[in-house]
Amino acid sequence: QLVESGGGLVQAGGSLRLSCAASGRTFSDYTMGWFRQAPGNERAFVGGLRRGVTYYAESVKGRFTISRDNTKNTVYLQMNSLKPEDTAVYYCAAGPKTLILSTMYTPGAYDYWGQGTQVTVSS
Repeated sequence: QLVESGGGLVQAGGSLRLSCAASGRTFSDYTMGWFRQAPGNERAFVGGLRRGVTYYAESVKGRFTISRDNTKNTVYLQMNSLKPEDTAVYYCAAGPKTLILSTMYTPGAYDYWGQGTQVTVSS
């Protein structure tokens, strides 16, 4: 029900925009999150959108931006000034509108996940 796209190979300093397209239901009221997982690491919170407010991990703040287009049932992750340490598989996730803010950063709080898209940043 969630399909990510837009990943790829980019040089350090470059940009990518990931898309997360939802199908089967309307996710306009859901809390949406972006996570990433590098080899050997746990899945980590990148950013999220909850009740119209965006939240970001410190490591991406100022470089990444989340937006939503409800007419397309799609959420975006604009990634600028990419660094090699941003290399990971990126996942979008959807959770309840009432998701408790303190749990927003944990994968277990989300009900739906995409399959992931690979982002590789070369130095």
